[in-house]
Amino acid sequence: MQLDKLVRFHKAVGDATRMRIIAVLKKGPLHGQAIAYKLGLKPPTITHHMTKLREVGIVYQRRDGNTIYFYLDEPRLTKLANSILQLGQESVHPSADLEAEEKLKIVKNFFSLDGKLTQLPAQEKKRVIILAYMIQHLKRHHIYEEQELNSYIQKYCEDYATIRREWIMHHFIYRDGNTYQLNPEEMWPASF
Repeated sequence: MQLDKLVRFHKAVGDATRMRIIAVLKKGPLHGQAIAYKLGLKPPTITHHMTKLREVGIVYQRRDGNTIYFYLDEPRLTKLANSILQLGQESVHPSADLEAEEKLKIVKNFFSLDGKLTQLPAQEKKRVIILAYMIQHLKRHHIYEEQELNSYIQKYCEDYATIRREWIMHHFIYRDGNTYQLNPEEMWPASF
């Protein structure tokens, strides 16, 4: 799971009112007025909090006539809540066992003599090796502006958007708005 999705989820549920809404919805679907009554809040307050819960996908709504009922998506809530425990395990990846010599062979197969990426490997194991190779010279604890990161990637490849997206999906980097920072290497699926 992408780290930014996990952070958004925890920010959304990290509010006492939203936790109370989740607890009420665990007993079954309710409309906004009923939730407001049960929690002693005004309907606009419930609307605000329901928007936040819907944005992260743990609450969905269904219309019955003129009334909108809110449902708790318990399987998704469980998955998102448990995903924080998976962070360290994602680095246990088949490519982590590859020897340095094998990794160099993979790099040579996908880079031209002038250091440009010829193509991103389709095979996951090889792709993470290439991504790890390309990210190795970024500074730890440095916050990169998007343009700065794009310039770095263009040393290897013109398609900086794909490489950025792959780095985020594989937890090499974390995105916060238009800034990027390296994740700890323990979160990486491979290192070079």
